[in-house]
Formats: sequence, C-alpha cells, structure tokens
Amino acid sequence: MREKVVNILVIVIVLLLGIFGTYYFMSRNDSTPKSVTNKNVTITESDSISEAVSKVYDATVVVSNYQNGRLTGYGSGFVYKKDSKNAYIMTNNHVVDGASEVKISLNSDEEIEAKVLGKDEYMDIAVLSVDADKIVSVAQIGDSSKSKIGDTIFTVGTPVSIEYAGTVSKGIISGDNRQITVTNNGSQYMMEVIQIDAPINPGNSGGPLVNINGQVIGVNSVKLVENSIEGMGFSIPIEVVMSQVDKLEKGEKIERPVIGVSTYDVATALAYGRNDLVNGDVKQGVIINDVQGSSDAESAGLKKGDIIVKMDDTTVKSGAHLKYLLYKHNIGDSIKVTVMRDGKEKELTLKLTHKIGD
Repeated sequence: MREKVVNILVIVIVLLLGIFGTYYFMSRNDSTPKSVTNKNVTITESDSISEAVSKVYDATVVVSNYQNGRLTGYGSGFVYKKDSKNAYIMTNNHVVDGASEVKISLNSDEEIEAKVLGKDEYMDIAVLSVDADKIVSVAQIGDSSKSKIGDTIFTVGTPVSIEYAGTVSKGIISGDNRQITVTNNGSQYMMEVIQIDAPINPGNSGGPLVNINGQVIGVNSVKLVENSIEGMGFSIPIEVVMSQVDKLEKGEKIERPVIGVSTYDVATALAYGRNDLVNGDVKQGVIINDVQGSSDAESAGLKKGDIIVKMDDTTVKSGAHLKYLLYKHNIGDSIKVTVMRDGKEKELTLKLTHKIGD
C-alpha cells in the first residue's frame, strides 16, 4: 500500500515539474510574440496627373468634318491662342480634309461652326478659328526638345466614338527624333515625330500631347497599325508646328523647295536585281532617273544616272528621306549634294530657287 502511494506521488510531482518547466521556458523565449499592434497605413498616390489634365482639358475639342451636310468623320483639336475676336484651334489636316463645313464640340456639349484658316498636307496640320466668346480655356504651349525618353505624358482626345470625347490616356515618351515614312495619295515622305506608348485610336488625331506640367509638346497624328505591333503612337513636335503657324493663320501656303528630278531608291533597284544601275559599292541613296530642264538640279550639274548619296553630309536613305532633308531648307538656301558618278564621289552645290507648284 505504501509503495503504491509513493508511486502516485512521484507521478504527480513529475507532472507538476513538467507543467512548471514548460511555463518557465515559454516565458523566457523571446521569439514568442507577447502582443500584436495593428497600425493604420495611409497610401498616397504621388504621380497623379489630375492637376496637369485640368490645365488642358477644357481647351480640347472635338472637330467634326461635314461634307454636303453629312458628318463624314471627326477628330480632336485644342485651343492654342485667343485674342479679342477669335480663338485659334490646331488639329490635323486629314481631320478637316475635303470638308464643306467644320464644327467643333466643346466640353459643354455645345457645337459651333469653325473656319479653316489654313492647312498643310505635308506637316498634317490645320488651323481653325471660332468666336472667342465661346472659348473658356487656352492650352499652354511647351517645348518638346526639353522632354526626355521615359518622361510621363498624356493625351486628351476622342477615341473610337464621339461619346468618348475627353478621354485621357497616360503613358511615357518611348522615343524621340523618330523618322517615319508616310504614304499619302501615292507619294511617300518622311516625318520627324515623338514616339509614345499612350494609346492613340481613331479620333485622337489632332489632339494634344501633354507633359506632366500640363503643357502641349506635340500634336497627335499617326498611329503605326500592324497586327504584330501595339502601343506605338506618334506625335508631331510642337516646335515644328509653331514655326509655321503664323502662315497658316493667314491662309498662306507653306513653300517648300523642289529641285527638279525624278528618282527611285537604290534599295529598290538592288531588290529587283538592277545592279547595273548602281555604280560602286552603294547600298542606299536615290538614283536620278530624269533631270528637268531649267531646274535647280540642272543648274547644279546633276545628271541622269547620278546617285545622290548625301545631302549636307547626311546619308540619304531613300526618296522619302531626300524630301525630308530638302524640306528643312528654304527657298534661297544653298545646299551641298554628294553624288556617285562613274564609281566616284562628286560634290555639287545646289541653289534652291524653285518651289512646289512653280
């Protein structure tokens, strides 16, 4: 009996030691959390562009193209200037091309008639005017040359349908000084543009490209449309536009030089196996097919069969690129042209005296 009691006491003592030991070690273990504190976390969006959007939003309009009383197309535009009588709106040439009547729609949903003052097909820009009393906001013009790749930008426009007027799309500058080839009425020419990743859909054309400060740095014009490519939009630098806007406001035609030659690309000749037309080791440039009599080209000494490889030390890539380089000059300028003739380079001076339409 006594032995049995002793055993029970031993068991009780062991159990008590186990309980107290466990409690002791748990209370001494610093890794065991004693309490949990809940804290309120405030998230602040530091990159909101709402303030910048407000600076240009009411200056952006819908531009509608009417032909014989019927709406045939629309785009976007923005007010860039206002005086005591008129407000001036910038858009794309192709937005108003062929219109017998142009109207703009304000954010108040009011639609008013606009007058086309001037337009330029090559630059794809048109200037309109409306009664100044109807306009409440004017966009601030910036400088795209101060922008950098990666800068935040946004567009305001009318994508897909008029019911989506005033749509804001945000993105970044993906590339600057891009040269893209545009085909219009069978003629190819190059434009220097800003590449962006903000979506540009039908109806966005003519709308403003805006920096984070709310300043317009470009005019949206072209979208590269290919099934395999997305998120590539293009905008005309605002400095290019503003350099000619005074002429467009006055309805004057922008004069561009013409040298009086017909050409075809070296790359095209090589692709068709016409290596006999390409003298020397020339891979790009333009081959002169014909020289017009009494032209600037004839006066400079250019001949049929010459390959224009450089203009002012810039390598000529194609006929479209040749126009791009030529159109940077004014009537009266003299330019240096390098040609390949009989396998040798020859440098000529070309005086620009003729313009398109002469």
